[in-house]
Amino acid sequence: MKPRGNLVRLKQFQVNEKRRQLHQLDIMIADFERMARELDFQLNAEETKAGISDVNHFAYPTFAKAARLRRDNVKNSQSDLLRQRTAAEPCLAEAEAELSKAQMLEAQRQRPRPRTRQPKRHDRLSRMASARLIRDTRLAVGAREACGHCKDISVLMQR
Repeated sequence: MKPRGNLVRLKQFQVNEKRRQLHQLDIMIADFERMARELDFQLNAEETKAGISDVNHFAYPTFAKAARLRRDNVKNSQSDLLRQRTAAEPCLAEAEAELSKAQMLEAQRQRPRPRTRQPKRHDRLSRMASARLIRDTRLAVGAREACGHCKDISVLMQR
């Protein structure tokens, strides 16, 4: 059987890995956002310089076309990363839940178990004495009933 300490470490590693992946996705999304803003700025500057903002115009600058295409690709990549991040969040939540379960199991394992109370010797002796007393009483009652003259006492003792 696998020790639970290793299980806790494994689950902690998985949680840390998921968090690292989410952090990486956040960084990449922010980088793509910054690149898209820079490309927008360059695109606007090129269109202003040429004086043409119509993409279908025959004299539209080639650099502006390339910058627009690149910006669109960056935005598409950014939206893909956002979808990946949205899909990764439940995985992190699941890994955190598994980690908490493993930690609870470890805590239960480390907690001392309550020992069942062993009857002490004098308790056993007193129970044995009580059992002998009951047995002797029944025998005495049985003997009185057999002789017949002590029936009223035996009836009283049975109540």
